[in-house]
Amino acid sequence: MIRVKICGITRPEDAMVAMEAGAHALGLVFHPLSPRYLEPQRAREMVASLPPLVSWVGVFVDRSVDEVLRVAEDVGLDTIQLHGHEGPRECGACREEGFRVIKAVRVASQRDLEGLEAYRGAVSAFLLDTKVPGRYGGTGRTFPWELVTKVEGVPIILAGGLNPGNVVRAIERAQPWGVDVSSGVEKAPGVKDHELVRLFVGRATGGRKRRVRS
Repeated sequence: MIRVKICGITRPEDAMVAMEAGAHALGLVFHPLSPRYLEPQRAREMVASLPPLVSWVGVFVDRSVDEVLRVAEDVGLDTIQLHGHEGPRECGACREEGFRVIKAVRVASQRDLEGLEAYRGAVSAFLLDTKVPGRYGGTGRTFPWELVTKVEGVPIILAGGLNPGNVVRAIERAQPWGVDVSSGVEKAPGVKDHELVRLFVGRATGGRKRRVRS
């Protein structure tokens, strides 16, 4: 089964709907320039108030390892997603502290996939998102999905412009381990449309999960 992450959660009621719909992971954005930014204190209160058995993912952009780890421990995150220019050293340092690490890679062409071999052993998965200058996700734009099949040996999470209308087609073409959605299930930045969340999770989990080839 495809794993589903709903990212950019800012409200407990949206998190609950995503959990009830069957989402496997919920993403909290700790990048202050994002319209989906959530203050760590609010994030900690929300995580503590909701039921267990869902993975909480914190999204960080070019923050120091010490700061990332401090927020992750304080909030109660399971997974750290590094969405900036972090290298294998930063990813490995977070993983050594017991966190799963997702490294986001912004993609426009196959050239953007060069050098990923250096991250082997330092990350738990790659998240491939659409490359848009000056933006770190949540753009609503797609990239050529077939590029996902060029990466082997590490689970791939497909992001970038996904929505209930295209997620099945994206899974068929990219064969990812999981999918990630943010703006594609929103009625405003950081405010989820509950019906779109349910549609997205239902359609995504009907697809086939990619096998990781080494």
